[in-house]
Amino acid sequence: MDQSIATEHAQQVASGERFEFGRNWSRFLAVLNDERIAEAQQSLQQMLGVSDLTGLKFLDVGSGSGLFSLAARRLGGRVHSFDYDPQSVACTAELRRRYFPQDEDWVVEPGSALDNVYLNRLGTFDIVYSWGVLHHTGAMWQALKNMTPLVASGGYLFIAIYNDQGKPSRRWKAVKKAYNRCPKPMRPLVLFPAFLALWWRRLLKDLLRAQPLRTWTRSSGRGMSPWWDVVDWVGGYPFEFARPEEIFDLYNQHGFALIRLKTQGGDLGCNEFVFRKMPGDLGK
Repeated sequence: MDQSIATEHAQQVASGERFEFGRNWSRFLAVLNDERIAEAQQSLQQMLGVSDLTGLKFLDVGSGSGLFSLAARRLGGRVHSFDYDPQSVACTAELRRRYFPQDEDWVVEPGSALDNVYLNRLGTFDIVYSWGVLHHTGAMWQALKNMTPLVASGGYLFIAIYNDQGKPSRRWKAVKKAYNRCPKPMRPLVLFPAFLALWWRRLLKDLLRAQPLRTWTRSSGRGMSPWWDVVDWVGGYPFEFARPEEIFDLYNQHGFALIRLKTQGGDLGCNEFVFRKMPGDLGK
């Protein structure tokens, strides 16, 4: 583990400026199963419009639990995973140990989406994937720009960024900040009201349909766990957001064409984008 990254991360957590994503993901691994892994694989296939990733280089920027690195590797990709959070690196390394031990086609290491020295030595990839990560760096727009040279000419960039809902997004930012600055024994006082605000409509619908907790017991369609997603959502800080057109404009200026878009409409979740770096290498 890069000690400078680990030390900086620990200082940010201690000061209440960063959520421990990796601690959350380490608990998620206890509920990871083949069904969730298959869902993660399917979500990659659907958004990228491919059946497999055989022979393609796949960069997982902010690998978190490691689930999507694992999904990409199972689809045949040559995977490079990195994360700023030491426990997230450990989670990804654990999945590599479980499913692809001693695999030379899956690299796991610490790294930052804001560290240009580190990023410059990675080279380019056929697919750069960063789902729900770059808005947690503390410098989202710089992190978004830093992705452009990592994508090979003709390659794909698959990102998900929190939707800007105006005042509601700013209120949630205040909630997240309060959660991280609370003493740990007090955090449930922030978590449970936020959980009710996020889930009461869906739970009520299930109850009226005589199927209590049906939505809660299902995964998100990406193989994730509803409960650990809630903890991630409430705690996830730093926190930034953007309107879809802002993301489109940024990458259009760097020579990328939008291939697929999945928006949240009026919701607070993440908009998903798949861009292709057009031949001619305008992104560099």
